[in-house]
Amino acid sequence: MNDMTIQSLQTQWQFLEKRPHRWRKQLYIKGRKQRAFTLWMNMLVNEMTPEEVADNWELPLAAVHEVIEYCETHQELLQQEADIERRHLEEKGIPIEPKTTQVNAVY
Repeated sequence: MNDMTIQSLQTQWQFLEKRPHRWRKQLYIKGRKQRAFTLWMNMLVNEMTPEEVADNWELPLAAVHEVIEYCETHQELLQQEADIERRHLEEKGIPIEPKTTQVNAVY
């Protein structure tokens, strides 16, 4: 058993829960159709404080702190699942990288 598995067994999450999924094992925010990772990434990308996230998503501040703790301690799982999701999208022919456009300057 690796450290992440042991930690998962030892941690009782108050605001996070498992959901049935064919391959995804990461946790979701209880009562919402939102993965903890999605909230965490949104917070990082938008440089939001936990208080701003709690206010923006109408969540208890304790839930946001739990999401942060979960995501910071389960980065290996989250990366594995992001890689799987990327492969699934590529197999379906869905572009992942943004398209670049060339702008012709008019002088």
